[in-house]
Amino acid sequence: MNALVALCHFCELHGPRTLFCTEALHPPSPSPSSQIGAPVHGDRDRDGDREGEGLTMRANSSATQRGEMCEGCRSLPASHPGFVSIDDETGIRFLSHQHPRQSQLFSVVRQACVRSLSCEVNSDVCPGREGPIFFGDEQHGFVFSHTFFIKDSLARGFQRWYSIVMVAMDRIYLINSWPFLLRHLRLTIQSLQSTALKVFDNEQGVCPQRAARINSVFSPAVFPHQRSGNAARSLTSLTQHPNLWASLHSSFSWLLKACGCRLTEKLLEGAPTEDTLVLIERQTEQEEEMSCWEGAEGGCSTSQRHQLERELGLNFLWDDEKFNQLPGPKFRSLRHLRQVLGSAEFRQLVWHVLMGNQVIWRGADPGLIQSAFTVLKSLLPVGCVRSVTYSAQYEEAYKCNFLGLSPEVSIPTHVSSSEFSVLVDVSTVRSCQISAVGGDDISSLHQFTISSANTQPTDRGPSLLNKLEVALSNENLSVDVVSHCLLCLKEEWMNKVKVLFKFSKVDGRGREDTQKVLSLLGATGTGEEDNVRLLKFWMTGLSKTYKSHLMTAVRGGERSPSQ
Repeated sequence: MNALVALCHFCELHGPRTLFCTEALHPPSPSPSSQIGAPVHGDRDRDGDREGEGLTMRANSSATQRGEMCEGCRSLPASHPGFVSIDDETGIRFLSHQHPRQSQLFSVVRQACVRSLSCEVNSDVCPGREGPIFFGDEQHGFVFSHTFFIKDSLARGFQRWYSIVMVAMDRIYLINSWPFLLRHLRLTIQSLQSTALKVFDNEQGVCPQRAARINSVFSPAVFPHQRSGNAARSLTSLTQHPNLWASLHSSFSWLLKACGCRLTEKLLEGAPTEDTLVLIERQTEQEEEMSCWEGAEGGCSTSQRHQLERELGLNFLWDDEKFNQLPGPKFRSLRHLRQVLGSAEFRQLVWHVLMGNQVIWRGADPGLIQSAFTVLKSLLPVGCVRSVTYSAQYEEAYKCNFLGLSPEVSIPTHVSSSEFSVLVDVSTVRSCQISAVGGDDISSLHQFTISSANTQPTDRGPSLLNKLEVALSNENLSVDVVSHCLLCLKEEWMNKVKVLFKFSKVDGRGREDTQKVLSLLGATGTGEEDNVRLLKFWMTGLSKTYKSHLMTAVRGGERSPSQ
């Protein structure tokens, strides 16, 4: 990500000033000119650093003005080489100094500094002057800015005005990173404020300034000298932090690296799938929710955070690395699950999954249950998956359609008598050392009992289930090939879901017309009722992005040409 972070300060004498700036320098791509007769990489960069510093200082001010710069407007002296951190994985260098090393970036950062501490914060967007704002344009870049105050016993109003800005040319990237940036910049700001507050309290205890100012005589002749004296304190003196700039360099460098790793650009062949859209939406919602909790008064306790993560379903797709670390036997694929349960029981279980009924597994081995959910979730679109992998109490169906329970949990009567749920009880037949148990020994270690109040025959089933069983029963097809077949089947039926949603929900067509569409989609005939139930259930998993785009397109098409 091409971006930089800067700490800015509003000086009472000189106005907005850039105090500290961290930028990421990517390694140059190899070229013939760089390989033949080119200077050594390190020497070239050092020369560039000196040249960049000279350009920065010339752009900043004249020699006379530099001599008049007060202490509060400077972080590092001109002779200081700055701070450098190198990412060994990518070769990216993170450089920190008072100003950017490139002269063209100086004006960009300067404008962001001025707007963050003067123009923008006086608008209706940030009426309290303190907090995050976003502004910018294609020419000068886009800026995420967070304005804040630092306590100072010698300042007017006993506080000084600062801001941290992140400047980038990618508007979408910055907007999508808003919750992430807000969360981590607030940690840095709170650290600065709390450290400065301790210094402020100590100074006020020794010499209270409020009483001294009330008793002092105001004179126009001495006011400029008083103002100049008040403006001279640096952030280092306000916080009494000897390694302040090194600490900020580490913080800003980590922020740039984390921001670059957090979102990456990927080349997609065609439009993104519904699963991709839903995953992006869920990640954004989770970050916004976490940001709201952390920004609330009093913060968020550890127990509240864990409860929030559980409710949000941050682990609705089981992490493969954690999954592989679990001891004991596991289901490796749909074919393996079918071999262990038996074809009839497997078909009954998968039928409930595809129909959207609640699938409950109860047993003493969480890893085995989680592995079963992992392979069963592959049958559904991501938007239709709501899971609680292992719980000590029953969770209602509206919260999750995949529920893992410990063996002592009892199933409520209204659930066990419902046709919209299925229970898989896992009982241990014999025990043995986990290290000596392989994945193929599940049937010899455990017994599986499937029960449901549903009386509807599942032999017909939806067309998707029939095609899937044909692929699973064909031993000439490998597990990978079956997985690709399932992926194609899911995409085929998701396309049918989109057509049905557009026809029935958006256009509002009647039952007779809807039946014609179902016939065209190949959802009628044998297993028609199950096909329709599958389509309606999968319709709930459509992404908000797709629904919004479709509604917008329809409304636009309904406008007359004169409009």
